[in-house]
Amino acid sequence: MPVAVSVPSFGESVSEVKLLKWLKPEGSYVNRDEPICEMESEKATENVTAPAAGTLKYVAAQGATLQIGAIVASIDDKAPPPKAAPTPPTTGSVASPARGNVTAETSSPATSEKILSPAAQRLAAEEKIDPATIIGTGRGGRIIKEDVQAAAQEQKATASNGSRAPSAPSAPSTAPTGSTATAAPSTTSSGTRSIRREPISPLRERIAKRLVESQQTTATLTTFNEADMSAVMAAREKYKDKFKEKHGVGLGFMSFFVKASIEALKAFPAVNARIDGTDVVYQNFYDIGVAVSTERGLMVPVIRDADALSFAGIEKKIVELALKARDGKLATSELQGGTFTITNGGIFGSMLSTPILNPPQTGILGMHSIQKRAVVVNDQIVIRPMMYLALSYDHRLIDGREAVQFLVRIKECIENPERILFEV
Repeated sequence: MPVAVSVPSFGESVSEVKLLKWLKPEGSYVNRDEPICEMESEKATENVTAPAAGTLKYVAAQGATLQIGAIVASIDDKAPPPKAAPTPPTTGSVASPARGNVTAETSSPATSEKILSPAAQRLAAEEKIDPATIIGTGRGGRIIKEDVQAAAQEQKATASNGSRAPSAPSAPSTAPTGSTATAAPSTTSSGTRSIRREPISPLRERIAKRLVESQQTTATLTTFNEADMSAVMAAREKYKDKFKEKHGVGLGFMSFFVKASIEALKAFPAVNARIDGTDVVYQNFYDIGVAVSTERGLMVPVIRDADALSFAGIEKKIVELALKARDGKLATSELQGGTFTITNGGIFGSMLSTPILNPPQTGILGMHSIQKRAVVVNDQIVIRPMMYLALSYDHRLIDGREAVQFLVRIKECIENPERILFEV
């Protein structure tokens, strides 16, 4: 019997996932443990691998929502592996049968990627438009109704002005499927405006639910302060080259703020705690979440036992997690269990913001852009690189006095980095 490929578990709270795209064409031979499709849950995107070697057969459609344990594909493990391609002749041109085979093999996946929504399929039939000439703007290159409408309008406009024949334009045949550079324009040559509709992704849906849940279940307040970044910037400038030469990674601001936050969390344990029913759970470990912006949405991978890591260890972990987040390769376990979160809106130019708590955490630190401002130091007006800091906290557990002192502690560590080294 064929070997079934089922949807794996994505964590205890995840009951369904979405089949984002197939990584191998149907009918192709796959090896054991080779990725065959990409799935997205409300927490992460992960690849599903083949449990055995053999010929792949689709059971579920791309874009389908599936329950955990559902069958997504089957593999005929009795099918023989493909024979090695014959060596082409060393002289003369390639024989025409070989060219024919290559053409068939390379064109087949492209054709199979042309997926139409039901509405788009009906409209394409009515307008007599070849789907192969349409660029899909839906997820994964899916052709939606608006794409067909735009193509129909363009075809009519082209036919009326005679600038080119309406049949089989050459440009779409060479454009990659799902290319954003050729997405349907907001206006067409006939002047008609169009819209684009696509279903919300499970990850974005989960983010939306979490944000609303945070606002509804916590008593969130935000306190602000500012830090003089002169000392940190001077230290980075002095040691950044030797640091990268020795550790193979750049010395960024985030490692300073992770270290400073840990010192503040040790001084004010309530900010590292969480509420569980009628109990307060104090956590004597420091798993720091670092917010990362990706095309799929905001993700918060967690640096485990950050207090045990050096500056280099923190920087390496941040780079590793950020790359995995942007490539959609974060495991669910890497997104769970943080005790405190840091988010840096400054990389996008934010001057000031109020970060939203990530329950059940009771605190989140917001970093912002560094700007030179006039400040008073020893009764003198001087120009210093300043950063606004924001701490959002759950007032059910943390009082204003603790929150303010916590943020002051971070400010002191940033303005005097040696305090981090000596833990004073």
